[in-house]
Amino acid sequence: MLAIVFIHEMGHYAAASYYKWRIDSIVLWVFGGVMKTPEANNRKLSEDIVVTIAGPMQHIFIFLIILALDGLNIVPHSVISLAYYYNFLIFLFNLLPIYPLDGGKLLFYALANFFPFQKALHWTLGSSIVICVFIVLLQVFMFPFTLSAFLLIVFLLFENRREWANKYYTFIRFLLNRMKSPPPDVRTEQLIVPEHFLLMDAFSLFKRNKIHEIRTPYSEKSISEQQSLALYFKEKKWMKTVKDIMVKR
Repeated sequence: MLAIVFIHEMGHYAAASYYKWRIDSIVLWVFGGVMKTPEANNRKLSEDIVVTIAGPMQHIFIFLIILALDGLNIVPHSVISLAYYYNFLIFLFNLLPIYPLDGGKLLFYALANFFPFQKALHWTLGSSIVICVFIVLLQVFMFPFTLSAFLLIVFLLFENRREWANKYYTFIRFLLNRMKSPPPDVRTEQLIVPEHFLLMDAFSLFKRNKIHEIRTPYSEKSISEQQSLALYFKEKKWMKTVKDIMVKR
């Protein structure tokens, strides 16, 4: 089983290496693993999607290898049956829409393509917690109880609870990374916000796949994403409204 998990993670690693991502470490668990990288959410959305899909794609190649070994009759049938079972089980498990599984990440990227980063993160983590609780209840009251599956879902539940508690800091890291290196090859979007909005209120509307120019409904003046982030983090204009910023420009 660990061999299947290892190949799965090598798929992520190969795709990340192709895009020249920095990779800190790869941690293997029984039903999955984690490739730790500071690049997630800091690159183009398409890169994140490809790196995420590259893991589940390995299960197709694993299936073909098992199929070939089965045809050659050089491996006991009992081993082949277990390989089929675990390959399919790990593939399906990783596609569950629960963060930080691959399915949960893909859900987040799909939401982030249409909605602001902060809202997409909230919805992804919130739905992950609800799904985990639902599966735990099914395990306890409906399905035959399996301790390993129960502990695994409980672990994911606590992981999402921790991510939920840290969601504000995840959002701040997103903004800081945007200030240091804006995403390449994305369209600029006019972000029209009420005059009374604080800068952080405007930032909450930032999307991953856009560069933003902020302005109010009654002014043609605008401020770029980089300028607004610099004003907030470097010049500490925490309590300034968008109107205040525009008047002083």
